Amino acid sequence: MLRNRSRRRVIIGCAGLATGLVLLLAGGLYFLQRFYDGEIRRVSGALPTAGGRPASSGRGENWLLIGSDRRADMPSMGARADTIMLVHLSGHGDRVSVIAIPRDGWVPVPGHGPTKINAAFAYGGPSLLVRTVEQLTRVRVDHYAALDFGGFVKMTDALGGVDVTVTKTTHDPMHDRTWQAGRHHLDGARALDFVRQRWNLPGGDLDRIKRQQAFLHALAAKALDTRNPLRIDRFVRAATRSATVDDSVTSGTLRGLAHRLLKTSLMEYLTAPVDRTAERDGQSVVLLDDDGVGELFTAVREDRVGDYVARNGAANTVDSVR
Repeated sequence: MLRNRSRRRVIIGCAGLATGLVLLLAGGLYFLQRFYDGEIRRVSGALPTAGGRPASSGRGENWLLIGSDRRADMPSMGARADTIMLVHLSGHGDRVSVIAIPRDGWVPVPGHGPTKINAAFAYGGPSLLVRTVEQLTRVRVDHYAALDFGGFVKMTDALGGVDVTVTKTTHDPMHDRTWQAGRHHLDGARALDFVRQRWNLPGGDLDRIKRQQAFLHALAAKALDTRNPLRIDRFVRAATRSATVDDSVTSGTLRGLAHRLLKTSLMEYLTAPVDRTAERDGQSVVLLDDDGVGELFTAVREDRVGDYVARNGAANTVDSVR
């Protein structure tokens, strides 16, 4: 589906969930850290303790962030790692790089062989997912965090909704919703349908990633522009109550993260380079471009993502999506 010439390009991703979790959660804690810190769930054992992990390069900081979708319309499925992204905070403090890894990416999962990367979360929770991502990227994960998609409903409603722009009319048969080309005001329920759609999108899950990114961009902008203290409080409460982090994350960690995010001069969104879609074991999967993945994550390890972006193309706009 994707041409060879696209393999080495930067593909914009959702990594939006990453941005949402870090920017919005940490931003709130920046102002009311002690109260909100008590609202966040912490999970022990999220980071592997066994040997064989990549050594830290000492250049910047890396967070593995997931969006977990516990869907009311499919309760038997439970929690899933619906969106997976690695967020690299530059050691120079000048940029934050949010790199989405397609959830259907066909990769080796320790102890389970080649399978979809989101299966790692189902098989072994955060620890196995961290090991899988570290094996794929050779990048050391410093912290883990997850955001429940259901929290986006309350977060969106707390701000009075957000606006997104759709470039072409499309129908979502899963939720029986038609998105007309043009600008849309999303309340929480509509926002959830918007970020979940992948049917009838030409890029499937890759276009879904872009929708998530566009939504998070709009949500973050609305949150930063809000001056109503009651709305801000409701918004940050919804964000913190939807978050789970590894047990090494302290209020000081979040303070430092908030400070970095509020001062950074550039936040960029990428997706691990994709070769093509394919079928494996009777299921549709995404095959990653091994050379492109190697080049991108080498740049992450060496804290040279800016050079990678300059060589491979700029990020696409999030002002409008399919």
